[in-house]
Amino acid sequence: MTDSTLRRQGERSPVFSIVIPTYSRPAALRACLEGIAALDFDFAGLEVIVVNDGGLALASDLRVGLPGALSVEFLSQPRGGPGSARNAGAVHAHGRYLAFIDDDCVPTRGWLRAFERTFATNDRSLLGGRVENALTDNPYADASERISQFVYDHSRTHNTREPFFPTNNIALRLDLFRSLGGFATNIPGDTAEDKEFCDRWRAAGLTLVHTPDAVVHHAHHLTFRRFVRQHFHYGRGILAFRLMRRRREERPLVPEPSRFYVDLVRSGIRSHANGGLRASALIAVAQVSTAVGAAYQLIRWPLDRPAVTPTVNAARQP
Repeated sequence: MTDSTLRRQGERSPVFSIVIPTYSRPAALRACLEGIAALDFDFAGLEVIVVNDGGLALASDLRVGLPGALSVEFLSQPRGGPGSARNAGAVHAHGRYLAFIDDDCVPTRGWLRAFERTFATNDRSLLGGRVENALTDNPYADASERISQFVYDHSRTHNTREPFFPTNNIALRLDLFRSLGGFATNIPGDTAEDKEFCDRWRAAGLTLVHTPDAVVHHAHHLTFRRFVRQHFHYGRGILAFRLMRRRREERPLVPEPSRFYVDLVRSGIRSHANGGLRASALIAVAQVSTAVGAAYQLIRWPLDRPAVTPTVNAARQP
């Protein structure tokens, strides 16, 4: 990937380029931008790139109320999925570091500062922050986030065989992201590009570093049907990624021991004073849905299908 949008001579390059993929969620995107505007960070060292991934045209008033010193650029591209949109944002980025966040997430004030402190001593690692559920009254959003937090904490304290960070809260050097070719864009269900990229990152001899003080709040509205469908697509994506990886090395399709999955289901009870049984039941439903999605993908996925490299050209949107 080449930098097609070089800074004019004499302009100061930002420290961070924040990339936000979005698809027809204007209210959530507005909340995300307001959270970024409240960051404890010098706006002169920051740029924000919003990539509209084939959704409804972004409203012209999204900039209204944002600080004038905050650089926000809106791009538009045909629907290509979140991985494609993130790649398109990286094409237009100028910062030393990329920070990825989703349009339904709101960062805490110290989000970028936490990444900056870690980069000060280790700037060749991919950093992963903590994602917390913002919809505590939604049992499906809560269960989904409990799964993510369990996996995050497990990878911090155990020698997990497949560590990764979700793409709604990561940061890394722009040049390293480009050198690895960005996110794969042909994984079904618009999922698992985080697992695939982190695996490719580690295969290149680079490391993952947990940055738990870099926190975002995730407001993912879910119903039971959407919850099941989400985890079904997770299963499809995870299985497709593991089949893709087998071209490089022989690895098991189910990498963690059975105890991992038992502890995951039990974690709902342990972490809930009330409603623990419901949380564990939903986590179990999620795991069944994931297994069904993986089985479905095992039948359908052509093993020789190549990964699509990030060559998306996003157009600036007024």
